[in-house]
Amino acid sequence: QVQLVESGGGLVQPGESLRLSCAASGRNFIILGMGWYRQAPGKQREWVATITRSGSADYADSVQGRFTISRDNAKNTVFLHMNSLSPEDTAVYFCNVDVMSGFGRRDYWGQGTQVTVSS
Repeated sequence: QVQLVESGGGLVQPGESLRLSCAASGRNFIILGMGWYRQAPGKQREWVATITRSGSADYADSVQGRFTISRDNAKNTVFLHMNSLSPEDTAVYFCNVDVMSGFGRRDYWGQGTQVTVSS
C-alpha cells in the first residue's frame, strides 16, 4: 500500500505563483510515472501534467509554458510549480502515481489540495 500526501495549495491573486508537493510513502515499491490532475467546480477531472521516472515531462495545452512538473526520486515526491496563475486555474489538484510493487502495478491518488486564484 502506498500513501500520498499533498501540500501547497492556497489562495493567490492572478499572476502569482504556487508550488504543490505530493509525497509518497510505503514499503517495497517503485514509482514509475507521476502526474497532476485538477477538477474545477462542475467540471470533470482533467489531466495537467505527467513526468516519467527519467524526467520526461508532458503538459496540457492550457498550462504549457506556465506550469513545471518535477520530481525527486530519492524522496518519492512530485512537484508542480505554477506560475502566472489565472482564475481559470482554480480547482482541486490531485497527484497520481503509477506504482510497481510485489502486488503488481497500479496507480494511486492523492487526497487533493485546493488552489484558488482570485483578486
